[in-house]
Amino acid sequence: MAETKRKRRDAAAARTEILDAAEKRLVLAGPGGIRLQEVAADAGVSHPTVLHHFGSREALVDAVVERALQAIHARLVEALQKSRGEEAELAAMLDAVFDALAGSGHARVLLWIALEGRHVTGGEVPLSAVVDATHALRKSKHGRKKPPPREDTAHLVVLASLALVGLPVLGPKLLRNSGLENDADSMRRFRAFLAKVILRQFAPPPET
Repeated sequence: MAETKRKRRDAAAARTEILDAAEKRLVLAGPGGIRLQEVAADAGVSHPTVLHHFGSREALVDAVVERALQAIHARLVEALQKSRGEEAELAAMLDAVFDALAGSGHARVLLWIALEGRHVTGGEVPLSAVVDATHALRKSKHGRKKPPPREDTAHLVVLASLALVGLPVLGPKLLRNSGLENDADSMRRFRAFLAKVILRQFAPPPET
């Protein structure tokens, strides 16, 4: 078999190409299907180069997932900071996260990693940054009224995260078992319903 042709590149470019190659295999085969030699061949680098950058298969998988989560979290924080808390804006955010998790296969990967008992953070932009941005938006909607505690906002973000990670993997079966259609339109309507449920928590309490 002909040896894979290796390209000259700097360390940052090599790291990115290794991550890209690992991500493709990770989505298709899960963490257990990652072989460093195959990732190296796909990226056009040597096996020792992969080990130099990541140290182990587990560290490489974690780096792939952290990169994906960081990108999702960063986009969410930016969108929340620009948002006025309108229903259409929130629905668009949920759709964007769902598309990122479902279209890329990262939802399945996150569940695989969780089942292995491993913990992966969001990298430089963790979920706590999304909580902070969401809480700032909730406080702005309450005006001079006492805002809800940050813990309440964290629970809200965790609830939405659980729904968005589980929906691409378990959504079709759950929708079908609940007597609903399991097509793309039903998934969209569920996300719209979720947006309305979340948005109710942004409104200040009624005057008493």
